Amino acid sequence: MAKRDYYETLGISKGATAEEIKKAYRTKAKELHPDRNTDNPDSEAKFKEAGEAYEVLKDADKKAAYDRYGHAAFEGGMGGGRPGGGMGGGQGDFSSAFSDVFDDLFGDFMGGQRGGGRQRAARGADLRYNLRVSLEEAFSGLQKTINVPTSVACDGCSGTGAEGGAEPTTCPTCSGMGKVRAQQGFFTVERTCPTCSGLGQTIKNPCGKCHGQGRVQKDRSLAVNIPAGVETGTRIRLAGEGEAGMRGGPTGDLYIFIEVEAHKIFEREGVNLFCRVPVSMAAAALGGDIEVPTIDGGRSRVKIPSGSQSGRQMRLRAKGMPALRGGGSGDMFIELAVETPVNLTSKQKELLKEFEELSEDNNPESKSFFKSVKGFWDSMKG
Repeated sequence: MAKRDYYETLGISKGATAEEIKKAYRTKAKELHPDRNTDNPDSEAKFKEAGEAYEVLKDADKKAAYDRYGHAAFEGGMGGGRPGGGMGGGQGDFSSAFSDVFDDLFGDFMGGQRGGGRQRAARGADLRYNLRVSLEEAFSGLQKTINVPTSVACDGCSGTGAEGGAEPTTCPTCSGMGKVRAQQGFFTVERTCPTCSGLGQTIKNPCGKCHGQGRVQKDRSLAVNIPAGVETGTRIRLAGEGEAGMRGGPTGDLYIFIEVEAHKIFEREGVNLFCRVPVSMAAAALGGDIEVPTIDGGRSRVKIPSGSQSGRQMRLRAKGMPALRGGGSGDMFIELAVETPVNLTSKQKELLKEFEELSEDNNPESKSFFKSVKGFWDSMKG
């Protein structure tokens, strides 16, 4: 059976550039790989055919020979063949061709980088700082200075890790690629270079201050702006304020997590505040005005309607917490707690007994409840 034209196999024209040839093979290899075509018995043969075509066309000398003589260029010892006859890049031995696109096919799954290039200098770690603020501080916002233990760029080597700030040299093991390749049967396996740990560079004379790390431990003081309206769980990101990267790598970020302390007077729910205010039995019965505190340190007068019961709420509009991202403020709710008097004198007890005898029609809720109870007991007897 006659072999297919290599250009036809890859779906390209004779005038295709080296980049176009590689791109065409990458597409074909992804499309025809046996692991992705388990239900197609012909995929393996086509996959090898594409690899054979690419092995020839990627090499300028072999490509020129093929363009002139076709498949005959690699038969019977003609130009481009290996010593002892046979085709220089075909006949199934296309592991080198396949390795050219190994990263493109499996890089996403192996966690590698496309193109086999060296890794970038390691990025510094992100840091977390837990900051507690009072409810008053969360209301008004503030600027706070915090001390953060972190890694900073070494000033002895300017972050390079080399003595005197000298530039690192290209790793001799991986030639600056950060990775080394090893042939294991059909596949070419890539691993992080053991000499430079994937950085692609080595240091001959490590800095005595940071021991070649390019960074040192240090406490830093930072001024942090806490916006008004923060609540527990609010996260503030300070870009570039985390740990310094290895050997000049990018700096990580600092994340500040806010915790708002509980308050003795106010209870918070989102942007709204609740304040439980005890009132005397007489004040609740007669009504009147009371003064209540507000979170901004001020006072507000609230009118209590006569006959108010425990649990009654009154709203003070826009006296709550500011919204974190604008949009006004929440409300403040006053909740009444009618207080029963204690430690009564003889005179007070006497007056209350007299009041009780005269208040048969002043407690409608009690009267209605006990009427319902009496009906319940009567029905049980029946």
